[in-house]
Amino acid sequence: MTNTLYLLVLAAAAGSWCLTVAAWPFSAEPIRPSRSYRAGTSAAGQSGKPARAMRQRWGSCFSGGDVRVGGRVPEEPEPEVFSFAHPLPFWPPGGGFAQGRIRIGGGELELAAATAFQKICTLSSRRRGGGSATFYRPVGVPAGFSLLGYYCQPNCRPLHGHVLVARAGERPPGATPQPPPLAKPLDYALIWEFHAGGSRANAGHGYGRSDAYFWVPVPPEGYWAIGCLVTTERQSPPLEEVACVREDLTDECEPHGSLLRLQLPGPSSFFTVQGVRPVRRGMWRKGVCVGTFCCAADGLPPREHGMACLGNVELDLSAMPTLEQAHAVIRHYGPTLFFHPKEVYLPSSVSWFFKNGAALYKRGGDTAAGEEIDGEGSNLPGGGCNDGEYWIDVPSGERGRAVCRGNIDSAELYAHVKPAMGGTCTDVAMWVFCPFNGPARLKLGPISLPLGKTGRHVGDWEHSTFRVSNLTGELMGVYYSQHSGGHWVDASALEYIDGNRPVVYSSRNGHASYAYPGVYLQGSAALGIGIRNDAARSSLFVDSSARYRIVAAEYLGEGAVVEPQWLQFMREWGPTVVYKSRKRMEWMVGRLPPRLKCRAESMLNKMPNELSREEGPTGPKEKNNWEGDERW
Repeated sequence: MTNTLYLLVLAAAAGSWCLTVAAWPFSAEPIRPSRSYRAGTSAAGQSGKPARAMRQRWGSCFSGGDVRVGGRVPEEPEPEVFSFAHPLPFWPPGGGFAQGRIRIGGGELELAAATAFQKICTLSSRRRGGGSATFYRPVGVPAGFSLLGYYCQPNCRPLHGHVLVARAGERPPGATPQPPPLAKPLDYALIWEFHAGGSRANAGHGYGRSDAYFWVPVPPEGYWAIGCLVTTERQSPPLEEVACVREDLTDECEPHGSLLRLQLPGPSSFFTVQGVRPVRRGMWRKGVCVGTFCCAADGLPPREHGMACLGNVELDLSAMPTLEQAHAVIRHYGPTLFFHPKEVYLPSSVSWFFKNGAALYKRGGDTAAGEEIDGEGSNLPGGGCNDGEYWIDVPSGERGRAVCRGNIDSAELYAHVKPAMGGTCTDVAMWVFCPFNGPARLKLGPISLPLGKTGRHVGDWEHSTFRVSNLTGELMGVYYSQHSGGHWVDASALEYIDGNRPVVYSSRNGHASYAYPGVYLQGSAALGIGIRNDAARSSLFVDSSARYRIVAAEYLGEGAVVEPQWLQFMREWGPTVVYKSRKRMEWMVGRLPPRLKCRAESMLNKMPNELSREEGPTGPKEKNNWEGDERW
């Protein structure tokens, strides 16, 4: 019995009369843009060929796993240095934004950004199509500043680093005497070593064209190391190469992502290189991401190796942009949001939604006709929590269907400007509202089928977030929100249009955000089963650099930005909807022979929960990323 039978059983259970062959095979990874999509390139009318070309060239970045095989280490393409196609603007004057320096710890530490690098070595997976990464030493460091660690990035994108360096600042008058904020390490501990050829016990070999030795500073008592170092000789680095930071100026860190993973001698033993980020992140959190990396051959987290992140212990936000600067940042970097050419359920402004028939309903009230809502939502109940007492719905009949189709001419994006990484960065969350979320389409291997009413619900809030360095004013990356998760894409790997403005693709019907066109699966990529998310360029788009509204910027203080009343509505922007698709499939699976039932149940369990029930969506301020960090 083949997988095809299981797929057809589930398809029949979904209750669809129409099976269609998928337009193209699903790829668990996004289709990447071509090199011509780098900053400033207008990609209107481009086909998928450049994206495929980039994937062929940089495919090793998108593969996982590692297996040691014979043969010489291949030559790796040298990443070109990324630069924005358009120069940065002269930001409006005022405050400490984009001034090249940030003070933290009551002024005890002064930070700058190193963005130029000297290559040390490259290590590559021996698996065909595996990944590789290059290790760099920051150079061009301002006089008097100390390195805190080295930099690493995969070779699948242009070189684009942002590593913080530090020097001791002036202590505030009358402050309690303290040891210096920076101190040399006592020594370096060797984490692991790799040899270009030959072998040695307890060492890796054959992963690079030069030897590589990985070190972590051994800090003095009361200090923490911030990053690792790499050398091509077994002699440890000079003690003056990096500085350790006094404990009270640090914050707890954790590893994240995967920069490189290499198999070591012995079964199931790997050397891993990962980024480092603060454990506690969000609008009012103090942890600062330095841009260094951690590595381990023993699986221990960086804190067990004496590592930490910096901490802006007094949460000095003087480097955050003024309101005028925030507007300038959005006008320069505001993404262009493209909708699928077959999208039926388009965005609108919140005001258009209210004025064209959306109504407020109350539990126990008149469910036939709700209360009209004015354009700013001034009669919506504010504050509290999502207690189920109120919800918003659209009228029935053709009037309601017209509201659900939206009005893209009225659409604007709603910007929430907030501190990130202890005030060293600015996050601008760009929220888009669609009056309706369209029906889902299920992908079962090579088969695609509509799921009737499954996925349909009133009200759909989605967002993407772009992050800017408060030191340099440069775009660092964009977060693409996708249903219950999402991911960051570095500025060097983005698709741009008309200057330094990144592109966001909104998926058909569900409006999830993606960096590149393609087909994405919400479910199991391994089994090829899940909800389709189709993203493509079209003439349906919203340019958020021109059509936006700043609705919140709490760090500026009360009254600096007048928040609309609808933003305070913490209840649901649509009624709860219950679907029958999952119950149908469970019923069919339960009647399969035992030898088929287990496999079919495994496939069914990979399906998203939205096949059963869809709660009415809440507004932006009710989301946990309003004050917290994005889910990454």
